[in-house]
Amino acid sequence: MRISEASRASGASARSLRHYEDEGLIVPGRCGNGYRDYCPATIDRVLVIRSLLESGLPVRLIRESLTRLTDGPDAAAQGQCAQFLLEVRGYRDRLAARIALLSEQQAALDTYLRDAGHTDL
Repeated sequence: MRISEASRASGASARSLRHYEDEGLIVPGRCGNGYRDYCPATIDRVLVIRSLLESGLPVRLIRESLTRLTDGPDAAAQGQCAQFLLEVRGYRDRLAARIALLSEQQAALDTYLRDAGHTDL
């Protein structure tokens, strides 16, 4: 299917599909006229990519996870999957630490505003 059809099928914009290709996340086929040709497996991959992006994972981790998914279920791939999960956990922990810091800063500003007589919090 062409990019406009792939966009409708996946919910990703044509621009996003081109970006995913530029980042090495997908590799659509090409028609004789040079148009991109998206197969159902690529659409499924786009749906996974969108889900991972929405969860906040950086493109680098997504690229690595997709590579590992296509490597197959051998012992090395399982070890890589475990490593990927550790990286995701680390990313989540860093995100939680940033959220905690921002919450502390927000509480400090709330206290400052309350002490300054602003009660419209």
